[in-house]
Amino acid sequence: MFSPSSHLFISFIRFSLIALLLFFPSAAESQSVEADLDAFDKAQDVVAANSFFQELDKEEFTDEKIQFGAATPLDSVRQQVWYWAAEWFYDRQDYDKSIEYGLKAIPLCHYPNDDKAGNLNILGLAFVRKGDFTKAAEYMKQCLDIDMRSADDDRISASLNSLAGIYMAAYQLQEAEQYILKAITHARKADNPARMAVIQGMASDIYHAMGRDSIALPHVEMACEIESKMPENQIRTNMRLTQKATVLLGLHQYADAERIMRNVVDESRTNGDAHTLAVALNKLGMALLCQQRQKEAIPCYREAAALLSKMGDLYNEIHAHKGLYESYWTLNPDSAKVELDRFDLLKDSLYTHTTAENLARFNAEFANDELKQENESMRSSHNRSMVVWAVIVAVVIMAAILIVVLMRKRQKRQIEALVEQIRILREQAENQAGTIDKGTQGELASEDQKLRIPAAETETVGLDEQKKLFLEKVIEVVNSGMQAGTFGVEQVADKMNLSVQTFRRRLHEVAGVAPKTFISAIQMENAAKLLKDSQELSIAEIAARCGFSETSSFGHTFKRVYGMSPSQFREKCV
Repeated sequence: MFSPSSHLFISFIRFSLIALLLFFPSAAESQSVEADLDAFDKAQDVVAANSFFQELDKEEFTDEKIQFGAATPLDSVRQQVWYWAAEWFYDRQDYDKSIEYGLKAIPLCHYPNDDKAGNLNILGLAFVRKGDFTKAAEYMKQCLDIDMRSADDDRISASLNSLAGIYMAAYQLQEAEQYILKAITHARKADNPARMAVIQGMASDIYHAMGRDSIALPHVEMACEIESKMPENQIRTNMRLTQKATVLLGLHQYADAERIMRNVVDESRTNGDAHTLAVALNKLGMALLCQQRQKEAIPCYREAAALLSKMGDLYNEIHAHKGLYESYWTLNPDSAKVELDRFDLLKDSLYTHTTAENLARFNAEFANDELKQENESMRSSHNRSMVVWAVIVAVVIMAAILIVVLMRKRQKRQIEALVEQIRILREQAENQAGTIDKGTQGELASEDQKLRIPAAETETVGLDEQKKLFLEKVIEVVNSGMQAGTFGVEQVADKMNLSVQTFRRRLHEVAGVAPKTFISAIQMENAAKLLKDSQELSIAEIAARCGFSETSSFGHTFKRVYGMSPSQFREKCV
């Protein structure tokens, strides 16, 4: 017979072996990615960058395969590698490393585009985990500014959701509620179920923190319902279940919350999701504590505190030490005092007067003026005129946003139609090559002349044919200057012997769109042809041939037009 101590030892060995089997493959993958990242940091060349992205692709970490050509500017390579390194370390819950690489990538984002917004977002999220709410809000404010200019409801809703999380973590719940309600509004417009599930889950957390669990419950139930209709993702599902259990605790349904959390803890151990495991252990400890089962709650809180301390998540670590203090209170007052001291120390480092002042200042700068005006006018009932002006401003703002959205949708439809028209023109031109002298038919005069058609052909070439020849010439000029980067509006007009103003006017008369829109359509038609017919070219090489200096910008533009990534388009064409 084994003694009790022998049984404990055997259980420990068994658990250790299981842990090794579960985590060893992911650890090996992590070491490989980090080795490639170290190699890039030393060499900083395209070869090392492609090796790094090859490892990420093996783990299916990126949305599509990323590969750079030899001509890709080194700053673009550095920015992409360091940004994805920040994403990767954040996913691995190494927030210090995530911040380190995010800060290296930001200066290389010279323009307020999707890439810069992504960098700012990951920095904001990492600083939340570190408990630095001031820096988190600073970066998320910049991210929201870029997203608002894009008029992309999906991106706007994501930024607003992150801001809501920052203010909830800083326990400024009224502000958090305002942001999450605006996030829900934009998410409905975007019609992205995955985003809506995340936002509804955040709404449930905020209302639970406010003590309004009856309002929180419908939000988390909606999040769970959305998740049930999507492809199964156990980590994402576990997070929604954790949020639901939190609300059930607030509604005093302790047994149901405990049952859910035990399942989540088991699942999180199996799939190696340390962060969800730690949060679930905190919630399980709370469910046990609410049932007066302090001795069972202590090991849950203790394991959660160790995990959260290791990954540097101060916000959730605070809750673990608070739970330990409450569990020890009637069992061991000395241990309770130790945990209370630890709790106070962490709390003081997070919730400082300076942090509160900075967050209040940032909140005043955020896109929250409409809500602020409405609230102030409601409090100042003696000044009825303020209410009227607030409504007028709100209507003007909403009308402006609606106009921007409609214009962007109209522009997308225009580009789709133009791409098809350009494809037809190119195929007709290729079929007629050798039988038609394009140089004669497409010749353009100076800026004070209309299209010049040879006298012998004037009677046989009608107005529609003249338009066709003009467009073919524009397409030819843009394609010839695409790789060299000489296809801007001014450069194209110059090559066609027209002033910029005359070129704009004529192109609008013929095609009904602005030059930039037409040039973008030529780029996308050219990209689709290369993806279909030139399988030997990488995505990065095709992006360069189509005039894009950054592969990511090419991917975003292509997806907006074709509704899929370049890699997905290529696979569909095979």
